[in-house]
Amino acid sequence: MADFKQNGSVATLHNLKTHSPENLERELANFAHQRKITLILPSLYSELEAPALAGILDELEKVDYINHIVIGLDRADEKQFAHAREYFSRLPQKHSILWNDGPRLRAVHEKLKKANLAPEEPGKGRNVWYCIGYTLACADSDVVALHDCDITTYRKEMLARLVYPVVNPNFSYQFCKGYYPRIAEGKLNGRVTRLLVTPLLKALQKTFGHSDYVEYLQGFRYPLAGEFAMRTSILPGMRIPSDWGLEIGTLSEAWRNLGRHAVCQVDIADSYDHKHQPLSEDDAARGLSRMSTDIAKALFRKLATEGKVLSNEHFRTLKATYYRIALDLIEMYYNDAVMNGLTLDRHKEEKAVELFAANIVEAGTTFLENPMETPFIPNWSRVQSAFPDAMREIRNAVEADLA
Repeated sequence: MADFKQNGSVATLHNLKTHSPENLERELANFAHQRKITLILPSLYSELEAPALAGILDELEKVDYINHIVIGLDRADEKQFAHAREYFSRLPQKHSILWNDGPRLRAVHEKLKKANLAPEEPGKGRNVWYCIGYTLACADSDVVALHDCDITTYRKEMLARLVYPVVNPNFSYQFCKGYYPRIAEGKLNGRVTRLLVTPLLKALQKTFGHSDYVEYLQGFRYPLAGEFAMRTSILPGMRIPSDWGLEIGTLSEAWRNLGRHAVCQVDIADSYDHKHQPLSEDDAARGLSRMSTDIAKALFRKLATEGKVLSNEHFRTLKATYYRIALDLIEMYYNDAVMNGLTLDRHKEEKAVELFAANIVEAGTTFLENPMETPFIPNWSRVQSAFPDAMREIRNAVEADLA
């Protein structure tokens, strides 16, 4: 049965199966008259060729409370952009496509680059950042939701439950994070959360002492979920990370900008699956290896801003503490999986932990050698101050591309 436990750090809104999705959507349709909702979909062109995105559109076609869908399209040439326009044309909602590799948006990007305001690293973070800029320029939303385009188990109820806490005018939440069990095809998934983030946060508390920030992160059941919703009013001050630390960085920004009572998490699905990244033991610049390093660096940078003193000795101790905790957790995950008829390869789990342990030290070394590294993209308040026409030019470019 569903539980209703609250951890005290982050408000948790459960799915107790006592309110039908249809009733939830009817309420949202009423709320949306006062609080307009925009959905951001960051997408690679390759995702248009995969079945997951087609399934997502099948579900979105049935949603009547969304005011605007903003699609950020990466790695598409002119012919592929034309195909994308046709591909998304079946959406009944107002929708816009940012052709990020098109000449018009590239010209805006070059202007921002000359002013040292442009995201340097391509990827999901940059895509989301431009979508946020365009959304702010449109000035037609009160709530913005975001989710990935590779969810193979997508149902429209996921979106309804994700936006409800920040759309309901009787709730005070300004930021909402989705969570779900990572179970698919008889396997226990979610390796980076289970084997890196959870034991690393426990190890950080042991190594550096209590931190309200770490306790806050520990309150999230699935901190690496790519699904979140927030009030549009907080977007200008949000700094978006450009690397694999996007999800942790976004939670950190919510911590920095909002009080705890303005943040919540919500159960959005009984099961969830998406495209899986390889562990990539032989290439530290790819896959889960790169992700683990970026996440660790994001945590170390935030702890430094909280006044924690970090040294090589700290990172060696942290590695040992993390490793012991992670191995203990593998035993727990294995027993949980077996009791529920799921499979879990303990050898692969321990190989992942060994890689993550090495990457924690590597991330610490990189942080100490370059403590001024700032992978955050400037927030839109700063961009507007330095380049007042930026949002207008982005909107004009998008509209011209779609004309």
